[in-house]
Amino acid sequence: MGLVSVLRTALGWLELGLPEDALRELEALEPRDRMRKQALELKLVAQMKAERWNAGADTGRLLCLREPKEARFFIHAAYCLHETGDTEAARNWLMTGPSSLIKDPLFHYNIACYHAVLGERNQAKSHLQRAFSMDESLRGRAREDEDLAALDEF
Repeated sequence: MGLVSVLRTALGWLELGLPEDALRELEALEPRDRMRKQALELKLVAQMKAERWNAGADTGRLLCLREPKEARFFIHAAYCLHETGDTEAARNWLMTGPSSLIKDPLFHYNIACYHAVLGERNQAKSHLQRAFSMDESLRGRAREDEDLAALDEF
């Protein structure tokens, strides 16, 4: 099967909620095709859906290094790092992303979560307020987010 066919099949597995099957499909690619941006993006999504956080962090950071202007890769890589339990590394990695992140409400939301988990309440509240001012729908999500439980009010 060719690259496009494998990517379509892997995407189909993801749409069916079967990330492990998507990952197996991607492994069938030739080594050079596995390193293509589209294949790595699908791999990252599948790893995240399968909760393979360490592998996702590695794939996400590889994408960041290859595509340093793609803010979403920094958000995903940091999230995977956070899910491994290394919240400090997540915060630090996210802060190395492109300047365009400052315009992304998810950047502010996630960095607020990382600050909150690390006990940096003032920074957490500041970023959380910024996230809400950019996307009010994040407020409902925040009420359910265990990472933000230590904050009194937001």
